Amino acid sequence: MIERYTLPEMKHIWSDTNKFQKWLDVEIAACEAMVELGQIPAEALENIKARASFSVERILEIEEVTRHDVIAFLTCVAENVGEDSKYIHMGLTSSDVVDTAQCVRMKEAGELILKKLERLRQVLLEKAKEHRHTIMIGRTHGIHAEPMTFGLKMLLWVAETERNMERLQDAIKTVSVGAISGAVGTYANIDPKIEAHVCNRLGLKPARVSTQILQRDRHADYLCTMAVIAASLDKFATEIRNLQRTDILEAEEYFNKGQKGSSAMPHKRNPITAENVSGLSRVVKANAMAALDNVTLWHERDISHSSAERVIIPDSTTALDFMLYRFTGIMEKLLVYPENMKRNLEKTLGLVFSQRVLLALVDKGLTREQAYEMVQRNAMEAWRTGTKFIDLLKADADIMSHITSEELTGLFDYSYHLSHIDDIYARFGL
Repeated sequence: MIERYTLPEMKHIWSDTNKFQKWLDVEIAACEAMVELGQIPAEALENIKARASFSVERILEIEEVTRHDVIAFLTCVAENVGEDSKYIHMGLTSSDVVDTAQCVRMKEAGELILKKLERLRQVLLEKAKEHRHTIMIGRTHGIHAEPMTFGLKMLLWVAETERNMERLQDAIKTVSVGAISGAVGTYANIDPKIEAHVCNRLGLKPARVSTQILQRDRHADYLCTMAVIAASLDKFATEIRNLQRTDILEAEEYFNKGQKGSSAMPHKRNPITAENVSGLSRVVKANAMAALDNVTLWHERDISHSSAERVIIPDSTTALDFMLYRFTGIMEKLLVYPENMKRNLEKTLGLVFSQRVLLALVDKGLTREQAYEMVQRNAMEAWRTGTKFIDLLKADADIMSHITSEELTGLFDYSYHLSHIDDIYARFGL
């Protein structure tokens, strides 16, 4: 991922330094297990622990010759350890080290994103509490439907964020595995106890069965989860972008002092941060497709997945980490305009009460079809002429033969539509 969209903690996780350190952690943990099994001398382990180190520059220099990254790493470490380096990587394959270490980093990246999701959840929850009774129009197909509250919209996002946290926790668990099982997963040259020790030391669980590699359905699940979270953020950001449209203006990104909206039009206050979130979501969603393609490999292993993984796993986690940081910032400073919400709510001159009038006429004994026709013809007239809906209804003799003027007026009550808001909040303990 480019520097522009990379935060420091995630950058460290996917750095070469951290990658090689995790490889070294796997190798040393394997040596520890071999000492317990009597396969290598304890003194050799002490020497390895004391002297094992690496230089990224030296590894890359060696790789220029070997054309093999793990051999370059082992050669570099051996230069520092000396003769006891012969015990490092004994019976292991490159994938034993690379796959297991990569899962450690995927676990670290997932946990970092999980923290940011929790922060977003808290911010959304505060918005939900603040705007519990802030009335606005609910829209379906982009058209005014019925009244709701801005807090309810926020509560919806809280619930979706909580589901995403549950999904990510499951995905982290799925990739928190290791495999030290040899060339085709038979443990022919290595005791399974070594795998168990390494995984325990690194906070992983041994895969129940593997080939030379961990199976890529695990990685696909992880990246698809990232894609779902990115899709949710895109959805939230798109809503903010719509609410910030000039002809709606019910909510707006905070506009910093000194910020410029356009090089040509000084008046512009564009939702650029939300647009940034929507744009990056496309990268994360596209990477999930590559992860699904990686599930299919030849027999017990090929490396067609390897080059793609070098890009998609760091990029998806880095982009999502940045998106969460950015979107949480939007919500923390979000400008909300209740007066504009009320103004927009009243734009349809009472048409938002059409369903309530319909139900009231049915309750008076009309069939649903009769009531629908009566209400709709007046609603269409209101759209066409800009006349208040209630005035048209009261002038309709057919309707007024079934309902009194007082009863009709009583139906035009916003509070009716909000009467169960507290029931929904109670489901969240609020």
